[in-house]
Amino acid sequence: MILFRSFLPVTLLAVALLAGCATATPYQPMTNGYGYTEQRLEADRFRVSFHGNDRTTYDVVADYVLYRAAEITLANGYDHFVVIDRSTEGRQQPGGGPSVGVGLGGFRIGGSGGFGINIGTSVPVGSGGDAYRATIEIQLRKGDKPADDAQAFDARALKASLEPRIRRAGSWL
Repeated sequence: MILFRSFLPVTLLAVALLAGCATATPYQPMTNGYGYTEQRLEADRFRVSFHGNDRTTYDVVADYVLYRAAEITLANGYDHFVVIDRSTEGRQQPGGGPSVGVGLGGFRIGGSGGFGINIGTSVPVGSGGDAYRATIEIQLRKGDKPADDAQAFDARALKASLEPRIRRAGSWL
């Protein structure tokens, strides 16, 4: 029993660390290949991307890239933006989310026993191992958004609308 108790903290730590890896990409600047990036193309034109891991749904990636575009628009003193070009990529990830196996064997008083931890990867159920990246090219504009342009977004209204769905790094712990 003493042997089991000494391994319990190690097991709990391993499970906690792996659980942290098993979450969707938070809204954050690019870190370890996941998150948002932007590139200024001209004074009023940007390319914005968001790359999610295999736990980040297509809808979240699409929302995050638009949210970042709204932030850029407002930070540069503009009111709305127009999406000039957009692309979305989905790709299969090898492996997937982490998995943990813990085994105990034959513990008895005065006898011997065994304990093992197996840590590996597997494709999460329902995810298919897909990872998405959305990229949009935007042009920033001042004034009211044209009502008849489906590619135009009011930056303040969009940001307020998406804010409740934004999960920032560290907000899931």
